[in-house]
Amino acid sequence: MLRFSPGRLLPFLMLGAAACTAPRSVILSGKVTPKGQFKVGGNLGFNVGTSSTGKITGAVKSLANQAITQDSVDYQPALDKVQAAAIAYLLDPTATTTDLYVRYGVVDRLDVGYKYSFGAHSFDAMYQFMGPVGTPERPGGPAGATYGSAGLQFSTQRAKLPSLPFLDTATDLLGFTSSRVDLLVPVIFSRSFGPEEEIGNISYGLAYSHTFVKYGIEPGKIFNRVPGGGNIRERVPSVLAHRNFGALGAFVNAKVGYRYAYLLPALAIYYQNFGTYPLLNGQQTKLKGLTIIPSLGLQFRIPAGKGR
Repeated sequence: MLRFSPGRLLPFLMLGAAACTAPRSVILSGKVTPKGQFKVGGNLGFNVGTSSTGKITGAVKSLANQAITQDSVDYQPALDKVQAAAIAYLLDPTATTTDLYVRYGVVDRLDVGYKYSFGAHSFDAMYQFMGPVGTPERPGGPAGATYGSAGLQFSTQRAKLPSLPFLDTATDLLGFTSSRVDLLVPVIFSRSFGPEEEIGNISYGLAYSHTFVKYGIEPGKIFNRVPGGGNIRERVPSVLAHRNFGALGAFVNAKVGYRYAYLLPALAIYYQNFGTYPLLNGQQTKLKGLTIIPSLGLQFRIPAGKGR
């Protein structure tokens, strides 16, 4: 038996649950990992999506004035708010994010990396087109050198909503399923602190992301009353949709430490027009907004071979 009430919805306002989402926080510098060396680390961030925050608030206000106690539910306009909130959270959740990563310098000016974001898997490569090639042990340029690089990140995940009372109920009610693929193209410039970023760097740049999303709504307990049919009801048809959208962002980050261990604060801001998304009963929702992503990470450099 399904029941909506303010008490069950309020925990969602706390926005404290972690969500697996493709990483868009840019923590890299313009200097790629030197050939034969590794970098490993982790980040803790907070993905603040203005679109999901607004839609969730609207859903709470709408549902707070009603209670659903039946095993089957007649379709009503308030359910559009529930669907819009679930889709907004899929596209741009407001939640904490955590990821672990490893990078390796394949050849001079090219490194590759893997990042695990507790549900999302990301693979990327970066090419350094500006600045010297070297290590703190064997500098290839002067202190304070400027670097530049560009790259491509591919992320994939079977997205799911976090285990919060409102979203758990929405998932059960709507039969909500989803998956997504994300591409990220960052262009990064940085200035070294010391030779070859021995004591860190300051970095900045632009990033473009493009997302391909698929979601389904299969409501097993939602019905429409047949016009003129008295108490006759029909199950609401399901929805399966594919959408894609782009986003443009700017970022700044820093790396502070010495040779082997560094602290990495970062901030990225994106704007995106998500577009129009179909809902049940031929309805639709339009989404757009800003995403603000502050993060703090820890990184370790592992020299190898002649770079020691």
